[in-house]
Amino acid sequence: MSIKAYQRAATQAESPRELEYRAFGQVTAGLVRAKEDGAALPMVAEALDANRRLWNVLSADCAVPENQLPLALRGQIISLAMFVARYSREVLREGADIEPLIDINRTMMEGLVAR
Repeated sequence: MSIKAYQRAATQAESPRELEYRAFGQVTAGLVRAKEDGAALPMVAEALDANRRLWNVLSADCAVPENQLPLALRGQIISLAMFVARYSREVLREGADIEPLIDINRTMMEGLVAR
């Protein structure tokens, strides 16, 4: 079985919530590695970019009228995505601590498990 076929099968077997949880787990692990290793800027930038792309996807999904989440929750997710983008720039430009981004992602993961 090719890797693409395996990935397609894995995606089809996961619920959307499980897929989101796994995506958050992957990007959060990258952020943690970047923080713990005192990583060089390219590694930090890569981890921040992966995190930002995940949040952009969530934000775009929440902006679609067909999204079935409550409107208030969709607005909160979009607001968080905007914060993540803004704060990620602060991490890169000013050396801000990456921990708040890790905390936000972990909170999202807790929410995905709880529902």
